Amino acid sequence: MQHIPVLREEVQKYLELKNGDVVIDATLGLGGHALDILEKIGKKGKLIAFEQDERNLDQAKRRLEACNSQIVYFHDNFRNLKTRTKSLSTVDAVLFDLGLSSPHVDDPVRGFSFMKNGPLDMRFDQRTRLTAEEILDNYPQEELARIFWEYGEEKMSRIIARKICEARKNYKFERTGQLVELIESILPVWKFKHHPAARVFQALRIEVNDELDALKEGLNGAFEILKSGGRLVVISYHSLEDRIVKDFFNDLRQPPAKKEYLMYREHGDPLIEVLTKKPVVPGDKEIAENPRSRSAKLRACKKL
Repeated sequence: MQHIPVLREEVQKYLELKNGDVVIDATLGLGGHALDILEKIGKKGKLIAFEQDERNLDQAKRRLEACNSQIVYFHDNFRNLKTRTKSLSTVDAVLFDLGLSSPHVDDPVRGFSFMKNGPLDMRFDQRTRLTAEEILDNYPQEELARIFWEYGEEKMSRIIARKICEARKNYKFERTGQLVELIESILPVWKFKHHPAARVFQALRIEVNDELDALKEGLNGAFEILKSGGRLVVISYHSLEDRIVKDFFNDLRQPPAKKEYLMYREHGDPLIEVLTKKPVVPGDKEIAENPRSRSAKLRACKKL
């Protein structure tokens, strides 16, 4: 399936870019949003691009080759955004598009899809050590249950964890098909609107890539390097991500008052203006053209 940037027009609306801006694309992917950003900022602008998946990064570089003179690429996790960009004096906007790119889902070798049999990998960055296989074969039952509950919001987390631990006495978990078969034996597909393995796969992916902590660190770094008036736009794809972004914005909109003011007020002056009172979601037309966009939620703010 062709990679289609999600909420393309809405992203550009809330970034509100102009000629000469310096922009960070924290999740370059295949460069879909980056192409639009480069068009807006012109030849005087600068794009700082982060991508932890080396294959995606190589494809994006080829796609953006005509503009490479104004792009700085980092093969790195956006959690390191602040330290990597400390030499920049100003940043006008930062974009996070947190979803999986098409190659992650379409290529069974990556192990992200429960629809295609492949190795239990799930690493965005192949330089990291932890894989889904190692988690399933080695994590204690209680830890597996915690991951499935906290990261997948799976109600049957304890039963699934127990069945995995029973099964691995007889064989190692090496293929996604093994895990899907086990889950389907506990939660028959016909009983559910969405495939019952989806939540477990999400939980494993989050654990493998430490996604939630990375997001918190990345958001903090992005806010710190944004200039006054700069904009932060985030697209999330599941409730855990969206909750982190929502709470982050709320904390900046109502920061704790300084000690000397605590007797008089609970909150200090707002540090941001929230531009999206409610998350922006794709319309029916976009969902029909790109079904993978259906869970997307965009939130945006401006630094004061």
